Amino acid sequence: MLLRSRDRVTSYDLVGPEDGQVVMLCHPLAADMGLWAEQIPALLAAGYRVLRTDLRGHGGSSPTPAPYSIDLLADDVVEVLDETGIERIHFVGLSIGGMIGQSLGLRHGDRLHSLLLSDTQSQSPADAATFWDPMIEAINAAGSLEPIGDKTMARWLTAGYQAAKPRRWKQIRDTVACCTPMGYIGCVRAIGNFNFTDRLHTVQTPVLVACGTQDPRATPEESRYMASLFPTGCYVGFEGARHIPNVEQSEAFNQALLAWLAQVKQ
Repeated sequence: MLLRSRDRVTSYDLVGPEDGQVVMLCHPLAADMGLWAEQIPALLAAGYRVLRTDLRGHGGSSPTPAPYSIDLLADDVVEVLDETGIERIHFVGLSIGGMIGQSLGLRHGDRLHSLLLSDTQSQSPADAATFWDPMIEAINAAGSLEPIGDKTMARWLTAGYQAAKPRRWKQIRDTVACCTPMGYIGCVRAIGNFNFTDRLHTVQTPVLVACGTQDPRATPEESRYMASLFPTGCYVGFEGARHIPNVEQSEAFNQALLAWLAQVKQ
């Protein structure tokens, strides 16, 4: 489905029983809502209603010129909630999705039942410029994300997963390559300009912080520390997974997700 606003179109999907509590899934940079395909059957079987959106310039959502901010992307989530008449959600965000979840917790806690923040950080990485600027240069030169496709996938999934599930691996890589440069760069700049660390102690929403134990960017040590910053924060790790454990270890991720939702369900 598409939501039209003044300057853009937002792509979203809402499935499941109308009386079910809503679980919203927010994808990482360069992905789209399809990255959550492994979670949909488990959530629907448990009676939840599931909402997914594509970030600006990702999937079916149109890009807008920079600058973006994490708060702006969080306001996009609230716009979808308002338009669909959804009052409160269990929010599940991965990578930049987890950053958006933190903004929601800080600014829109009344719209949340819970937060699950996976493979994310509470402030801009210290090496943001040196990490992303060469990739942005390559993207601008090519006019697409094709040059960074393999590098991105190597951070996201292990070689063992690629060998075991080559079709799913290719689906995800194709999605990365087809992300719009404008949307990708806008979101990169948002990641490079935020800091929530000193404010997370004010979030009253129940929070679970998760990560793949082989994630090279959001490490278990950083994730445990982030969990400690929330008054109700707790941590779970997925042994051997990299940046997208919801795909690489989908069964373990789904078990942890459903256990968390059962714990905080209201």
